Amino acid sequence: MGAKDVLSRKTGVIVGDDVLKLFNYAQEHKFAIPAINVTSSSTVVASLEAARDQKSPIILQMSNGGGAYFAGKGVKNDKNQASIAGSIAGAHYIRSIAPSYDIPVILHTDHCAKKLLPWLDGMMDADEAYMKEHGEPLFSSHMIDLSEEEKDWNLETTAKYLKRAAPMKQWLEMEIGITGGEEDGVNNEDVDNNSLYTQPEDIYDIYHTLSKISPYFSIAAGFGNVHGVYKPGNVKLHPELLGKHQAYVKDKINAKEDKPVFLVFHGGSGSSKKEYKDAISYGVVKVNLDTDLQFAYLAGIRDFVLKNKDYVMTQVGNPDGEDKPNKKFFDPRIWVREGEKTMSARVAEGLVDFNTAGQL
Repeated sequence: MGAKDVLSRKTGVIVGDDVLKLFNYAQEHKFAIPAINVTSSSTVVASLEAARDQKSPIILQMSNGGGAYFAGKGVKNDKNQASIAGSIAGAHYIRSIAPSYDIPVILHTDHCAKKLLPWLDGMMDADEAYMKEHGEPLFSSHMIDLSEEEKDWNLETTAKYLKRAAPMKQWLEMEIGITGGEEDGVNNEDVDNNSLYTQPEDIYDIYHTLSKISPYFSIAAGFGNVHGVYKPGNVKLHPELLGKHQAYVKDKINAKEDKPVFLVFHGGSGSSKKEYKDAISYGVVKVNLDTDLQFAYLAGIRDFVLKNKDYVMTQVGNPDGEDKPNKKFFDPRIWVREGEKTMSARVAEGLVDFNTAGQL
């Protein structure tokens, strides 16, 4: 038996109860699903290819900046219009191509801070329109990240969005406790270290409030997480705190299960395999990967260009002859593909590290 056996939709973008079933299955079988930030059709297929070859489910997510890039950097974005249009376009593309890879895909959006709420509103407008026509939302899930705001306002606003998502059985991820570092224009490099660690009482308050609205939610709790990659020893992760959160909530609600909360690991790039394994053992079902994959994508293109430098300086003329054409070297389908290969290899590594490989 594999994860596909618990799903009503076996391939392509899954929604609603299938997302819940997949996360339950992940907890039961002690694996987490990597969430890959995608910014183009090229990064989408690199991710899908790795998941297909590793027989794994995958989460594809777009950030506000990633959505804008999908639309094109030449599109005005002063009111998030490029981010909205690009995210929606990316979602339709992923929905169209994902079934070709014969794996289940969760279609998600990444960090949405207070200043970016109009972006989330625009996407949920598209979700509701898609729901009327197809009986399900366009996106499987969204993330709302109000962790920089006062806790009560964070929870109140998150609850408002979950109420909007609930009729569509749409998943909502929220964050409590700040993830350090810098990502997609949000800089938390100078925050107080104490803000990087969430308290069990906060997790219970969130669970208590949101579970009354919908079961379709997860919590990104801070346990020292930092976006980006840093020298070993500079980041102090304490995944054991996640175990304390689960125990506290279990006790408060008298739960039968040991892990009543679906947890998310942000700032996953550069972490050790043991840190991943420990976090997953405490109920983490989703791990974000971005920085490592950006570098991996670059590596393939960089190495190709450096290796073939004498063949990409001019359209005609190379060491094989001054009249020899270079099209087979400068055609974007050649060198972009090299980036896809190295990114796909790094995604596959994550699938193995998170015990996702072979779970289908």
